[in-house]
Amino acid sequence: MEIRNLITFVHVAELGSFTRAAKALDYSQSTVSFQIKQLENELDCLLFERINHNITLTAKGRQLLSYAHKINRLTEEFAEENQSERQLRGYFHVVTPDSVCEDMILTNYATFHQTYPEISLKFTNTGTEEMFHMLDRNEADLIMTLDSHIYRSDYVIAKEEPVSMHFVVGSRSPLAGADSLSVTDIVNEEFILTEKNFGYRRVFDEELAKRSLEIIPKLEIGRTDVIASLLTNGSALSYLPDFVTKEMVTEGRLVYLPVHDFKLDIWKQLIYHRSKWISQGLRALIEFIMENEFGR
Repeated sequence: MEIRNLITFVHVAELGSFTRAAKALDYSQSTVSFQIKQLENELDCLLFERINHNITLTAKGRQLLSYAHKINRLTEEFAEENQSERQLRGYFHVVTPDSVCEDMILTNYATFHQTYPEISLKFTNTGTEEMFHMLDRNEADLIMTLDSHIYRSDYVIAKEEPVSMHFVVGSRSPLAGADSLSVTDIVNEEFILTEKNFGYRRVFDEELAKRSLEIIPKLEIGRTDVIASLLTNGSALSYLPDFVTKEMVTEGRLVYLPVHDFKLDIWKQLIYHRSKWISQGLRALIEFIMENEFGR
């Protein structure tokens, strides 16, 4: 049995498509089909059911996938241990919300690349639901969520922490000097918010709906750093994580509003799939994120 055929099998199984597997492996689709057929002939069993261009694993296919993950893991582990050069290398895809991504890249990742010059990173922004779809399809190595607390048995939470959030306004706003506010006092003010249904914005809207309230923002934009900057120049409000706004609050450019009756349970979580092989390079990235992106 050839290792490359098992690797191809894992890609087809996780991506759910011969075409996507071929693209990921830089093979032709006919090569992928031939390798899967070789495996099926060698094992004398059907690994995929093919119905109307859709493929699903058979019972034998699911059994082989478990063994294939173990074999690939051992093969990669041996290859790493056998390297004469100890420099860690790899290409890893991290998926985050916009607000987390900009904070990560701007604060710490020059240091990461200086420490691990042979490791390449790709950052992508999307909503929480799509993040988990990408983990399931092996299109992402790690995700960082900013949402309600999430636990699913298929995933490993490498690190997590609650995130403090506030209604925030520019220091020149008439509301900046308020002593105490209710959420009903501010729902009709002008708001700039992150995109609807993405991450904590979804939780925010759901909590308002429980109170029969709704905020219709005058502007929606994914980048929380841009929102914070816009607030300093006007009277609009927003609801943002403290790690985005704390520097501007310390400088006196933004003010946290004392809204006494509104609090969301939001968590930052670093997650990977339980079946994911954690190479030495990926482990280094996980440990770097855990050290630099939590507890700040």
